[in-house]
Amino acid sequence: MTPNRREIMAGAGALALAAAMPTAARAASLFASKRPAPAKRAFTSPAIEAEIVRVKAKIADPELAWLFENCYPNTLDTTVQTGTEGGRPDTFVITGDIEAMWLRDSSAQVQPYIHLVAKDAKLKRLFQGLIQRQARCILIDPYANAFDKDPTAPSKLEWSQTDKTEMKPGVAERKWEIDSLCYAMRLSHEYWTRTKDKVPFDDTWSRAMKLAVATFREQQRKDGPGPYSFQRPALQPTDSVMLSGYGAPTKKIGLIHSMFRPSDDACLYPFLIPSNLFAVSVLRKIATVHREARG
Repeated sequence: MTPNRREIMAGAGALALAAAMPTAARAASLFASKRPAPAKRAFTSPAIEAEIVRVKAKIADPELAWLFENCYPNTLDTTVQTGTEGGRPDTFVITGDIEAMWLRDSSAQVQPYIHLVAKDAKLKRLFQGLIQRQARCILIDPYANAFDKDPTAPSKLEWSQTDKTEMKPGVAERKWEIDSLCYAMRLSHEYWTRTKDKVPFDDTWSRAMKLAVATFREQQRKDGPGPYSFQRPALQPTDSVMLSGYGAPTKKIGLIHSMFRPSDDACLYPFLIPSNLFAVSVLRKIATVHREARG
């Protein structure tokens, strides 16, 4: 019997739908996990794994759910190095493909997990260690933006080897960016607000925060340019700082001078307004932490 037009159209539609929809095997292949095997992950957290399951269940698009499952834990899977220093937690977070820790990046990398810190003692210890590590880094040099894991080692970054600035042991790169200190302050405040845990807020942390505040004051430059200067032999002018490494001249009005932007590119005008606003916000927050956690 010759099929009628309706039957032909229905059959064609079914074939098209079948071709468009991946088979279960194909879907599994397309959305296979790209995470390291559990045994090879740098850090694991039951709270994070539970959060992945919770959020994935709310995402209708399977590809977006797959992206979230792979991207959300990436910092913990691949960049976190935990240990102890002087009997206290220590956490070093590399910036990804570079074996160094940026104050800004390390803070931002763990920010998506901080709402879970009270649910997982291991995750809580990670944050304690990072706050402590950042404090020790600031005490090495508050003007530096990136640090090596070994505080006694010279920089391993190829592009920092010829920088004309006061490179200290443990410093990977010394680009003065206001937001580097701001991010460390904000992380401390976020942790304190969520946990009221005093463990990371010891004398080392207190000295680091006071040094950060003193550095902001120093870079208001009311009493001269301060000790920081930076020059780099480079083809790109945004990799170096003009006028002997001190930046463009300014009228001293109380704003903090920043030689570099968060992009690590040099500022043409030293009064970087977004970073100054960031400083205003976090200085108020860190005063609260110091008052409440330190008493």
